Formats: sequence, C-alpha cells, structure tokens
Amino acid sequence: MGGKVKTSIVIDSDLWEEFKSRVGSEKGMKALSRAIEEAIEEEIPERLVIKALEELIEFKEKLPLVISPIKPKVKTDAGKTVRELRESRT
Repeated sequence: MGGKVKTSIVIDSDLWEEFKSRVGSEKGMKALSRAIEEAIEEEIPERLVIKALEELIEFKEKLPLVISPIKPKVKTDAGKTVRELRESRT
C-alpha cells in the first residue's frame, strides 16, 4: 500500500508501558511497531480487505486462469435440491 512513516504520539505513560511490556514478552521488542500497526489496522478493516484483494489480483495476473467445464459423474437436479433445502427451513 505505501511506505513506512516515523511518527510521534502522546499517550498515557502507564498505558504505554503496559502495552510495551505485553508485546515485549509475547513477541519481542522488535515487534512493537508491528503490534501498533496491527492495532491500527483492526480499527480500519476496509484497508485489510483492500490489501487482500490487491494480493489476489497480483496473484491472478501472474498465473493464467483457465477454466475447463466438466460434466458431473452423477445426475443432479439443482432445482430439486434447492426446493428441498427451502422446505426444510419451514
């Protein structure tokens, strides 16, 4: 999506120390920036969806997409199956 940016924030010192301690014990101090990034991403879920879709598009562009139709080995009736499912809900 973009590059990295260094920023300064002002938050409660006790809150910061608890967060830093928890991340440090679970993931190591080098993971502190990533933990903050993940917390921000959780507040902006549409960015995660956009990122996932972009990765899918990049993946599909690398591989040729070939769709070959196949015939089912067993005779099927989708209409009958849908009707049975709908009737089972009532």
